[in-house]
Amino acid sequence: MSKERRKELLAAYKEQKPRPGVFAVRCTATGQVWVQAAVNLANCQNGVWFPLKIGSHPNKGLQAEWKAHGADAFVFEEIEALTEDDLKGWELTSKLKSRERHWREALGATAVTG
Repeated sequence: MSKERRKELLAAYKEQKPRPGVFAVRCTATGQVWVQAAVNLANCQNGVWFPLKIGSHPNKGLQAEWKAHGADAFVFEEIEALTEDDLKGWELTSKLKSRERHWREALGATAVTG
């Protein structure tokens, strides 16, 4: 890859707007679900998968399920992306918490972070 192409890709990455929303991690072997809100959904899967792969995830229940059933039994799902562009600061945080609570109740889920 050329130096110019790398610069173009980096500039495009930096111009991306964060996409806030709620995601779920689901164990297909047990049906268990974990839900979390995030300011930027784009990076969440790697942020969850990496500590699970190395055995250091803060949610011990999720880590135990990962160890018992393996990575192939898990799926990452974006379940809601917020579209309100004018939400900032505490309004965004409040909306994310509200939507996370809604999805945890609707799916019978627990928190991803433990």
